Parts: sequence; C-alpha cells; structure tokens
Amino acid sequence: MTERALAQPRPSVWWGAMIICGTVVGAGMFTLPVVMAGAWFGWSLLILLVSWASMLLSGLMFLRASGYFPAGSGYDTLTRALLGRRWAALNGLSILFVLGTLTYAYISASGPVYQHSLNSAGLPVSNAGAKVILTLCVAAVVWLGTKGVSRIMTFCVLAKLLLLVSLFGGLLTQVSLPTLTNAGADDGAYWPYALGVLPFCLASFGYHGNITGLIGYYAGEQKQVSRALVLGTLMSLVIYLFWLIVTMGNLPRAAFPGVVAAGGDIAALLAALRDRLHVGALTFMMTLFSHFAVIASFLGVTAGLFDFIADRLKLGASPLARFKVACLTFLPALGASLLLPNGFLAAIGFAGLFATLWAVIVPALLYLKAQKRFAAPNGTGWLLPAAVMGFGVLNILAWTLSWLDLLPVFKG
Repeated sequence: MTERALAQPRPSVWWGAMIICGTVVGAGMFTLPVVMAGAWFGWSLLILLVSWASMLLSGLMFLRASGYFPAGSGYDTLTRALLGRRWAALNGLSILFVLGTLTYAYISASGPVYQHSLNSAGLPVSNAGAKVILTLCVAAVVWLGTKGVSRIMTFCVLAKLLLLVSLFGGLLTQVSLPTLTNAGADDGAYWPYALGVLPFCLASFGYHGNITGLIGYYAGEQKQVSRALVLGTLMSLVIYLFWLIVTMGNLPRAAFPGVVAAGGDIAALLAALRDRLHVGALTFMMTLFSHFAVIASFLGVTAGLFDFIADRLKLGASPLARFKVACLTFLPALGASLLLPNGFLAAIGFAGLFATLWAVIVPALLYLKAQKRFAAPNGTGWLLPAAVMGFGVLNILAWTLSWLDLLPVFKG
C-alpha cells in the first residue's frame, strides 16, 4: 500500500449497514402481519429467521466469490467468468427485469403521493412533474456515488425509526402474550399457511444489488463489507420483529380476515388498531414515513441497477461515464411511467420469482464454482450453499403454487 492509501480513513461499517437497511425496509413491511396472519407469530418468526439467515448467507457467498476478482467486479463479471455466458445472460435479464420493474414501480407509485405533498405546500406540480423531480433528485444522488447514497440513506433510516417508535411504540406496552401466541383460540391450524409466507420474507431481505457498490466503497475490504451486511440485515430483522410483535400482540388472529376484507393495506390495519393508538397527527406522520421509506428503497434499488449496468458495459468511472450509466438506469423507467403509468404493474408479481434466481441461487452457485476453481482452503464445503439453494427452490415452489391459486388463504 502507498502512504496515501494508508492515510485515508476507512469508511465506517455504519454507512454500509444503512444502505442495506434502507434498501430492505420499505413501506411494504406494513403488510407483513396481514400476509402472516394465517401462519401467525410462531411459524412466521421461524420463517422470517430462516429467510434472514438464507439471504444473509447468499450475500456473503457472493461477497466471498467476488474476492477472487478485482474490487468492484459485479454480477455480470462474476457470472460470466464462473458460470458461463448463458448463465450470465439469464442472470442479467433477471436483474434488469427485477430492478427495472421496481424502479418503474417506485416512480409510478410515488408520483401521485409527492404531487399531493407538493400541492399541499403550495407548489402547483403535475403528476408527471412530480415523477420527473423525484427521479432527477434520486438520480443525482446515485450519480454522485455510494458515499452520497449512504448519507441520504442514514437520514432516511433514522427518520423512519423515529417515526416508527413515535407511532407504534405505545403498542409495545399493550402487547398481550396470549394474543401473540393465540392461546386458547380454536381457529384452525397454522402450518398450512407457512409456505405462502416464504416469498414475502425473501422479498423482505432483498439487498444483493448493493453488494458490488459496497465492495467498491470499502476498497475491497471484505471484512468491512461482511460486517455491513450482517449489521444492516440484523437491524432490518429487529424492525420487522418489532412490527410483528406490536401488531400481532394487540390484534387477535381472528380479527385479520376483517382487515383483509377491508383491503389488507396499512389503512385497514390502522383502522383495526385505532382504539389502541393514541397518536396525534397519525395521517401526517404515516405520510412522512412513507416518503422516507420510498426514497430509501428507491435509492437502494436504483443504486444496485446502476452498479449492474456499469459492470456490464464497463464505460469507466469518470463523471461522464457515470452520467451515461445514470441515464440508462433512470430514463427507461421514467419514460415508461410517463407513457404507461399502469402498464407494467402486472409484471411486479413476477419480480419475486426472478429475484430468487439472482439473489439466492446464483450466489450459491458462484461460491461453489469459485471454491472449486481457486481451491479455497477456508471454504465451507457444499452444505451451506445447498441449504441456500434449497431455500430458493422452496420459494419458487411457493410462488408457483400461489400463482396457480393452490395455496390456502386464511379466512378465520
């Protein structure tokens, strides 16, 4: 190392963990209790822990495999080198589909929300104008690099945590253990609904697009990146557990079919909890939370898409090259949202299926291939990669059965 490199302080693990947590924890977390009502708390807790461990392991496996390549090498480089061109093409299409569809979805869904907020503030902005403003702001941060993303993410995550505790912290003191365990209730079995929970738990820990950016941010220091992954996903797990405990510990299982009938969204859940919530300006604070959640997840998803395109095209790291990559990252989704605001919403349902491929199965395969090719002395063998791939196969099975309407639906 040069003296200059040694003199430069390494970025804190905290910044990387904030990127992971900010990307993972979005407004979608509010629907978890509704989705998990059939399996209820015990089975949901088990599946959530297994999903967290599996998704963390798959990320660490990708990280380990990337250690044999130059810092900043992404999915396309690793997949092409270790699994071949066909796998690289399939994996690349999966990443573009998932992250591109999510980028489109964030722009389309957030446009009306931000238009309403800007209009309420006295700024006459159209729906299309709100989408353009939001996209340009996020694109500017992503163009600046991982450091800028980490700072904005930290602000958003801390704001979300403050709002979450302010809104629902009081429910924690009202949690009833018999309600949480559904003790004494005779409303059917739990395990038949467990498989249907899996895809939602997988989606709740999707951060793998951000690993390449973190590797570059920490200059290839694998220990720093792995600590950021562990801390970021662990923080996300704690937030999810807090939300499940305060909702399932206050609202009995028998009440959830009514929540589903009322729409199954956060508004229906809050209506069911209204007698226990004693918070002023509830609607305003929920709107603030949604804003921060959208910005954080939007940043995380597009940063991952940016890194994949940059790795695939290898245009360089100059400001002009990053500007070209930013245009390819944001303009197609923005154009699609402006021309067809509801045209691709049906495709979002398939995002979880394709995410299973590139976020679960491919990292395990990359790890196994890297071990074999580079004769890694400190590898963990095939057992953990096989377990991770088994988790992926179960998710594909669950998604397929759900798509075919073959999974039971909890109706009380």
